[in-house]
Amino acid sequence: MRHNVMGRKLSRSTNHRKALFRNLATELFRHDRITTTEAKAKSVQPIAEKLITLAKRGDLHSRRLAARDVTDPAVLQKLFGEIGPRAQNRAGGYVRIYKLGPRHGDAAPMALLELVDKA
Repeated sequence: MRHNVMGRKLSRSTNHRKALFRNLATELFRHDRITTTEAKAKSVQPIAEKLITLAKRGDLHSRRLAARDVTDPAVLQKLFGEIGPRAQNRAGGYVRIYKLGPRHGDAAPMALLELVDKA
């Protein structure tokens, strides 16, 4: 039984999975939208939403907490300078997922992960 077992393993070790989520969140903030598999999109959505919530607070402690997960200082600056202030009047739901259909090569279900209030 899988009681209280949260998240998807995605056939990766813990460190590889955490690095994957960090990289996907960083690229989402860099480009405002990314195309990935549906399972990865559903896994990275709560991480990205928590980072945007930290950016809305905007203090130094929040910036340092977000810097643990955002791998590029320029993207961190964009997160706190543009994305956080854009989301000030939203109560949540900063990231949306569109299902795109199967990938041509292996028929994996694909999804578009994008910020709701993109520039």
